[in-house]
Amino acid sequence: MGKAMKATEHIQENAISRPTFTNACIVSCRKLRAQIATAKRTILNEFQETLAAHDHLLRLALNEAEALAWQSGVPQLVFPTLAREKIQALASWDARQRFLQGHRPPLSIAA
Repeated sequence: MGKAMKATEHIQENAISRPTFTNACIVSCRKLRAQIATAKRTILNEFQETLAAHDHLLRLALNEAEALAWQSGVPQLVFPTLAREKIQALASWDARQRFLQGHRPPLSIAA
């Protein structure tokens, strides 16, 4: 076996045994996505009963928080806070809607 052949085999072995930068990025991204998904499920489960009537809005709020978190560069750190802020805004909106619906004066019909 010549020197060139040994060198080629050595390069191939190193390429297989050491992860490439691209592979490391992919693995890191998958971990981040999994962390965000876990946090999303946890927050959804926490508020789903409270805001059951607004399940669709709850999911939209979480999706919006996730999109904003990814833009930050540190989504795993930012997402939980953004998600809770969005959910709290939704809960405030829901409470206001219920208040207004429960205390709305009757409409008078002009003759």
